[in-house]
Amino acid sequence: MSLKKKLGAGVATAVLGLGLIGGGVFAYFSDTETTNNTFAAGTLDLAANPTTIIDVENIKPGDIMVREFLLENNGSLDISSVDLSTVTNVIDAKGDNTDEFAKHIKVLFLENADKTGDGWVIGDYNDVVYETTLFDLQSQNPDAVENVQGFFTHLFGLNGEGDGLEAGTSDQMYVAFEFVDNDADQNEFQGDALKLEWTFTAHQTEGELR
Repeated sequence: MSLKKKLGAGVATAVLGLGLIGGGVFAYFSDTETTNNTFAAGTLDLAANPTTIIDVENIKPGDIMVREFLLENNGSLDISSVDLSTVTNVIDAKGDNTDEFAKHIKVLFLENADKTGDGWVIGDYNDVVYETTLFDLQSQNPDAVENVQGFFTHLFGLNGEGDGLEAGTSDQMYVAFEFVDNDADQNEFQGDALKLEWTFTAHQTEGELR
């Protein structure tokens, strides 16, 4: 092949190569790495232990009943708050009630002892509920795991745990009920029963940068 033909073939090859590059086809080094990723949601699992806080018979005006129970966080996520809702249902045995039985059953206190800490020394308790009737409590939704102690407890640093309920922990709760003796005729409630349903609803903490 003559020199002229060789040069012509070289130019043609170069032009073809440039055309391929211009069309986006070219050779290069490469390396590939594949990542495997997971998004696993946590769980909120609130439990009351025991599930029946009070079951008492033959009560009379003036009786006071104290009970204790645990609120447990058995999930993998921290709980920021636990709302308490109250529903009452009265069974009127004689059908003669002119008043609400729930107005005569008072919650003297519902205390979260873990939030109280050493506050009991100066009488500053962490009362989630303090002296209200079951009738009035139906219109309230207190937070059962909020630290609601007063001025002196915070002043002396005796305020126990902070708000909420961390995963894997529990709060010790104490509650006292009183069948109020109002020094009046309460015969209409003889033989009656009051069913109390307490529902504890847990809420997650705020989202965060992970």
